[in-house]
Amino acid sequence: MSLSVNIYKQLGDFTLDVAFETDGGVLGLLGASGCGKSYTLKCIAGIERPDRGRIVLDDTVFFDSEKHIDLPPQKRQVGYLFQNYALFPNMTVRQNILCGLHHEKDKAKREAALQQMLSFLQLEPLVNHRPAQLSGGQAQRVALARILVNQPRLLMLDEPFSALDTHLRERLQLEMQELLKQFGKDVLLVTHSRDEAYHLCSRIAVMDEGRLLALQDTKKLFADPGDRRAAALTGCKNIAEARKAGEYEVEVPEWGVRFTTAQPVRDDLTAIGIRAHYFNPRSPQNKCPVSFVGGMEEPFECILEFRYPNQRPDSPSIWWRVPKDRIPTPYPAELGVAPANILLFYS
Repeated sequence: MSLSVNIYKQLGDFTLDVAFETDGGVLGLLGASGCGKSYTLKCIAGIERPDRGRIVLDDTVFFDSEKHIDLPPQKRQVGYLFQNYALFPNMTVRQNILCGLHHEKDKAKREAALQQMLSFLQLEPLVNHRPAQLSGGQAQRVALARILVNQPRLLMLDEPFSALDTHLRERLQLEMQELLKQFGKDVLLVTHSRDEAYHLCSRIAVMDEGRLLALQDTKKLFADPGDRRAAALTGCKNIAEARKAGEYEVEVPEWGVRFTTAQPVRDDLTAIGIRAHYFNPRSPQNKCPVSFVGGMEEPFECILEFRYPNQRPDSPSIWWRVPKDRIPTPYPAELGVAPANILLFYS
């Protein structure tokens, strides 16, 4: 399976201009609300029409502005799970799922496909329930059943966990992970949660203000985002402007420090980032004196805020995230960071 998307759309003051390809597995579209993630899915599904561009799934052209091709949504064979699941409130679970088989006229085939999907998603006990009687997780499974029963060539999930509480969200992510493996075709997942993207996606496309900032394998992206906005969206809390000071050295005027890096530094360096859990009092490299100025407790970790001696007064304090059972007492006088953990940004 292969999806190729290259589209442009002007929406008032907002411009959507994205291009990417999938190569199987789950591709996450990660970005803040309003960056164009959901609109991209709607263009692929045929709900919205780009001003220009091309969308191709395998050998099927969904949209081509130059050739005047624009397949209607029902001919694209795309499964689209909306944020609110869009179940029909006056229908039972059985009736909702059968809506996905409206094209199949053979009653025996309809019933067989229904029973297979009820079993696959463990919905048999709920077959006569209506949406108002379902939990958030049950409603999500019914919506997925209605999509999957039609055997789509591409599955698109738009913020599938946004309406769920934290406990249910984490449990259903595990279920979804297994379901997507069994689906075995291309999946696009829209999310603003870096944790969701990390758990479920083999690759991630980071979007910001209608454009793609980065597209990499998930672990590579988190290890080296390459762009300060992409780094912030993947959870990097400590980002500061920087300049090259040597082949493997950077100067950070805002913090009043210099760091040795593992990667060679290019002349067009603009900033560096250090993830909050990268600091280590036992690291012998890039060790500097620090002063602790505050903190915040979380259920299993603490965020300790510190400053370097020559740090600019107008610069935000730096975060060090520490598991509660590893907080040193007293706080260390110095903190280091491995050269490999200095993230270099060029835009």
